[in-house]
Amino acid sequence: MGSTDEGDSQVAKWDPAFTERLVGMLTPMVKRYFRAEVRGLDRFPEGAALLVSNHSGGMFTMDVPIFATAFYRHFGYARPVYTLAHYGVFLGNIGNWLIRAGVIGASRENAAEALRSGGVVVVFPGGDYDSYRSTFSANTIDFEGRTGYVRAAIEAGVPIVPAVSIGGQESQLFLIRGDRLARMIGLDRVRMKILPLTFGLPFGLTSVLPPNLPLPSKVVTEVLEPIDIEDRFGPDPDVAEVDAHVRAVMQQTLDRLSAERRFPVLG
Repeated sequence: MGSTDEGDSQVAKWDPAFTERLVGMLTPMVKRYFRAEVRGLDRFPEGAALLVSNHSGGMFTMDVPIFATAFYRHFGYARPVYTLAHYGVFLGNIGNWLIRAGVIGASRENAAEALRSGGVVVVFPGGDYDSYRSTFSANTIDFEGRTGYVRAAIEAGVPIVPAVSIGGQESQLFLIRGDRLARMIGLDRVRMKILPLTFGLPFGLTSVLPPNLPLPSKVVTEVLEPIDIEDRFGPDPDVAEVDAHVRAVMQQTLDRLSAERRFPVLG
């Protein structure tokens, strides 16, 4: 993964017609089941950008379908959305479909290529660590100290666009992330850093498998003002300082969205 050779490039395999059909199929679920609301798309800058978001919902996270369907309805299909994803999602035939829809392997090479092409690249720095955070601490921005996204934006010379979502951690009850347990039994040696415990339907108390189905929790996503790194932090920005600022503005927004939310699941 990550090769820029045209025959191997995942970025070059994005298929706008296939993506449009997929968006058409996903839209009813996004709009009716999750009652998704995406705010702030008018703030999006022109050209390439790195969208940085928190990640929610465990195995059945809806962050990408919710954002992508709204983005394409707003901007059309001349501007691709690429999502950086863990290599495990590409196993089997589904991997080819995902690549055609703009899901690419999470590597610096792929991110750089997608940004050079003028695309919007979506990254969830917290990954599974974030998407399996406890429901009781759902309103916390936590990237587990990962700052590679800042370096990717600096190297590509593109703005960071923070985005914040709320509601995904109410789609089932996330009890523990299980990162310490995973280390204790050695799962980290096979690149499995968490062993979560959740409660939901139809399996009740379970871990990664069998997965519970998500409840129809209302999900709200808000796109924030773009951050021009050089303009704000100078020509030689400190990565830690940029990361701290991104997380701070995201946390402020998440706190506000949490205060607006009246009831779990219902929104």
